[in-house]
Amino acid sequence: MRSAVGMILSAMMGLSCAMGPDYIRPDIDTADRFRMSDTEGESIANLPWWELLHDEELHRLIERALIENNNLKEAAASVEEFQARLYTARTDFIPQADMTGNAPVLGRLNGFTAPGLATPFSYFGQGNLNWELDIWGRIRRSTEAARADLMAREENRRAVVLELVSGVAQSYFDLLQFDMQLDIARRTLVSWEESVTIARARLRQGVSSKLDADQFEAERANAAARVSELERQMVQKENELSVLLGNNPVPIPRGRSLTEQVLTPEVPAGLPSELLQRRPDILQAEQALVAATARIGVTQAARFPRLSITGLLGVASPQLSNLLNGGNEFGQAGLGLAGPILNAEILGFEQRAVEAQAKQVLAQYEQTILVAFKEVEDALVAVRTAGTQRKAQEDQVAALRSALHLSNLRYKGGITSYIDVLLAKRNLFEAELALTDTHRLHLVSIVQLYKALGGGWSPENAT
Repeated sequence: MRSAVGMILSAMMGLSCAMGPDYIRPDIDTADRFRMSDTEGESIANLPWWELLHDEELHRLIERALIENNNLKEAAASVEEFQARLYTARTDFIPQADMTGNAPVLGRLNGFTAPGLATPFSYFGQGNLNWELDIWGRIRRSTEAARADLMAREENRRAVVLELVSGVAQSYFDLLQFDMQLDIARRTLVSWEESVTIARARLRQGVSSKLDADQFEAERANAAARVSELERQMVQKENELSVLLGNNPVPIPRGRSLTEQVLTPEVPAGLPSELLQRRPDILQAEQALVAATARIGVTQAARFPRLSITGLLGVASPQLSNLLNGGNEFGQAGLGLAGPILNAEILGFEQRAVEAQAKQVLAQYEQTILVAFKEVEDALVAVRTAGTQRKAQEDQVAALRSALHLSNLRYKGGITSYIDVLLAKRNLFEAELALTDTHRLHLVSIVQLYKALGGGWSPENAT
């Protein structure tokens, strides 16, 4: 009899299969190359971040952020949580055992208290065994979903690392830009104060009108206001960067100036198909799709009966003194069968709901890919045009400086009016500020391209 049962179980296990669809990666159309990429070669994303960025102070800030940032700590703890959930799901493969006991020490009324029979009126201890046979693959699909959830959390942690390090780099470049702009604004303010002094002297001498002096005074006030604005923005950016570092607001040390930052001469993007294998938010979305697909099998299997091996073993006696004597043992083993009857229709609707969830996750996955390609193309065109723009603005600044020098000489010599000096100085001020914007844009565009390509921000590689 026992051998027959064993043969039946072996045959059932051999014929068992996991219900529901197996995950197959959706077909995604990718071009042979990025639209705005002209440079051939290995993708810039294969570089570790410390080879992309060459400011030692920025290196120290990034390393501190990778240790102290609270969002990253939260993401790491989430990975630990889902590791535990995967271990929990795996335990359904093994027999589940527990034990119960009873001691009516607070009194009892009449009851059936025959030896060897566990009742509330007797002393007893028993062990229970339940082992579900995964015929329909419910446990396998559940474990598959839990594993995909864990992988999604791991990719989320990588995404947080990527966002954190690129955020630190961009905020640092913003800070260097404010430093440079503040220096320009302060130098311009000094220049306007000199112009105001000259205009007032010429007014007293009757050489120029009060209108000239008022115009210079207005421009001096504008430069003073810009100085205050930039000082505020600089401190607020330091506060923002301090939060990324996991600190209360503190002054942020600087390394190289904005114009001294070393730019990567070539920024090859690599192949579009590589993006699907590297970028963490795409991989996270794909693992969410894997989990959603596996849960379809879980709900399908829930509509079929569950077969389990059950058993219990214990001792029972009306008297505690006789509990361990011979003849008080009891036990049984058998097969348990449980399945839905009246709730079968409800389970069918649950399956339809899970299938609809999988369609939603598929749409999210495809949308994540579209956004990723868009971000890469945006960064590529920014990198391509920023260098040309910066060169043109450098020529503009050089020309305006020459124009200001000549207009100052002509104004002091009484050859021209204040208008030429005012316009030249104002144009130079705005052009110098715009040039710092372009310097920052070029640096940030490279960082954004590296981020969009899913670059190697992994802290494990930082050692």
